[in-house]
Amino acid sequence: MSEDRNGSDSGDKSWLEKIALLFSSDPHSRNDLEEVLLIAAENEVIDEDARSIMEGAMKVSDMQARDIMIPRAQMVVIKAECTLEEILPQIIRSAHSRYPVVGDSPDDVLGILLAKDLLPQILAKDNDNFQIRDLLRPTVVVPESKRLNVLLREFRENRNHMAIVIDEYGGVAGLVTIEDVLEEIVGDIEDETDHEEDQFIRKISDEDYFIKALTPIEDFNEHFKTTFSDEEFDTIGGLVIQAFGHMPARNEVTTIDNFEFKVINADQRKIHSLRMRPLEE
Repeated sequence: MSEDRNGSDSGDKSWLEKIALLFSSDPHSRNDLEEVLLIAAENEVIDEDARSIMEGAMKVSDMQARDIMIPRAQMVVIKAECTLEEILPQIIRSAHSRYPVVGDSPDDVLGILLAKDLLPQILAKDNDNFQIRDLLRPTVVVPESKRLNVLLREFRENRNHMAIVIDEYGGVAGLVTIEDVLEEIVGDIEDETDHEEDQFIRKISDEDYFIKALTPIEDFNEHFKTTFSDEEFDTIGGLVIQAFGHMPARNEVTTIDNFEFKVINADQRKIHSLRMRPLEE
């Protein structure tokens, strides 16, 4: 019994010493820190959620705006010449809180419209003189190379929630929100507008689909007329992880039969969302 206790003390000392390295003045690599977090989680000093958040916080310092931005082709924008009657259905359909407002072209971003700023206009009896330009907030513009940790700090300091991402030529490449950055740290954030019925499969174009990793294989088969087996896995996420042979990171791509899957959002434990493109036979 004494030997068991000594062995336990030795083991405790081993991982405690490694955790103590965090607070020493000696320099350490990223791998050293990740190893310490793993040991801390295994010994229940921290839980897996805490470990995932810490590792996510480290990960964003290596990522840039281009890695998580919503591409230009998928941006929901409002044209400056639209009337209130034309704007409202678009806002109701997309259920976002902020919208870039563009002029003559998608590169001409005039400002950001907050959906809540339209409420007084909706209640007003006379909207004949409605001008969307009067409601616009200033546009925050960042380069594609903007580091996410820096972007998050600027979002917080300046109390902004959305930024337009521009390419090296000054054209609009996409947009990024504070929620996009936070999801890289804590995982998917779903709110009351994320309806259950549109959660799994969403068509982006004829050859491009957004797929939730939790999509049941049976539903995927029914939607795309496929015959993927669900004997070993219940969800598309499980099937994709098997195809990779490891836990994939963001932007990794794999092919299953005639379908290409690209990881859109994932953490150390699971895939959250995918982009799927049918391949020509």
